[in-house]
Amino acid sequence: MPLEPRVRALVALANRLPATGGDAPIALQRAAGARQAERFGRLIIRPGRKITSITHRTIPVSGGTIVVRIYRPFEGALPLHVFFHGGGWCAGTLNERDSRCQDLAADVGCVVASVDYRLAPENQYPTAPEDCFAALCWLVEHADELEVLPSVVSVGGESAGGNLAAVVCLMARDRGGPPLVLQMLDVPATDLTLQQPSMQTLGTGYLLTKAAMTGYVKAYVADSGRIAEPYASPLQATDLSGLPPAWIMTAEYDPLHDEGEAYANRLRQVGVPTDHRQLPGHIHPSFAFTRLLASAREYHSACVKALQLAHQMARSSNVGT
Repeated sequence: MPLEPRVRALVALANRLPATGGDAPIALQRAAGARQAERFGRLIIRPGRKITSITHRTIPVSGGTIVVRIYRPFEGALPLHVFFHGGGWCAGTLNERDSRCQDLAADVGCVVASVDYRLAPENQYPTAPEDCFAALCWLVEHADELEVLPSVVSVGGESAGGNLAAVVCLMARDRGGPPLVLQMLDVPATDLTLQQPSMQTLGTGYLLTKAAMTGYVKAYVADSGRIAEPYASPLQATDLSGLPPAWIMTAEYDPLHDEGEAYANRLRQVGVPTDHRQLPGHIHPSFAFTRLLASAREYHSACVKALQLAHQMARSSNVGT
C-alpha cells in the first residue's frame, strides 16, 4: 500500500532537510538524533503511562559498568521484559524510548528493564551484545531482590536493539541460559552484510538509508571480516534451532524489511514458533509514532497481547514446578 499519509508528509519534509548520516562523524549523528528526538518526540509519540516506580541500577560488565533503567507498574513478583534501544549501535538513549517502556510495563503488567549498553565506535563489537547478555544474566541472578520471576523473562528491541535481542537469544542458547519465553524484534537488523534486496530498493528516500547503515556497521564492527559472525549478523548463523519463540515486525518501506522477514522464515524452518507482522505503509521508525498514527497504537496493543500471552503461558507451565 502507499505510505501512510502522515508518514508521507514526514518523509517529504525529511527529504528536504540536509542529510546527517553515512560519512558524518558519529558524534554529529548522535547530536542530530538527540535534537530530533527532543524536538519531534512529543509531537509523534504519546507520553508514557504513570507507573509505580522508575529506578536505576548500575551493573558490572567486562571492562566497566552500565546502567539499567527499571520500570515497575505495581508491587509484587512480576514477569520481566528486558529491552534494548535502537540507534545503529552508535547512538540512542534510554530517554528516547522512556515512554514506550512505561507503556509496556503498565499495559503488559511486567517489569521492564531498559539496558544502556555501551555504544560504538568507542566500544566496538562485540561489546554491545556482551553488555546486553551480562545485563540479562545480572537481572535474572538478582530476581529475588528485584521482585521479578526468573522463569518468566522475555527480551525485545528495536532496529539495532532488535539485532541485540536476537543475539542475546543466541548467546543464552549457546551459554546455557537464562531461559527466555519470547524474543520481540521490531524492525530488526539481522544481516550486517547489507546484501538483502530491500537494502538496495529502499535504501534512499525513506529516512533510514543504506548510506547511514553502512556508516553504522563500519563504526560498530572494526574488523569487516567479522560482519557475518552470528553475534553480529544473526541471519548468517548456520543453526537457529533451540531459540525462544519470536515476534518479528517489519515495515513495508524499511530497507531492513527483507532481513527481518528472512530471519522469521529461517526461524520457522527450524521449528521456532514465529509470528511475523508487516506494517503496511510504514517506514523504519514510524511504528513508534503512537500520537500520530492509529496503526502505531494498534501495533502497540498487539505487542502487549503477545507479551502477556507469552508470560501467561510461562507462568502456567511453571505452576507446581
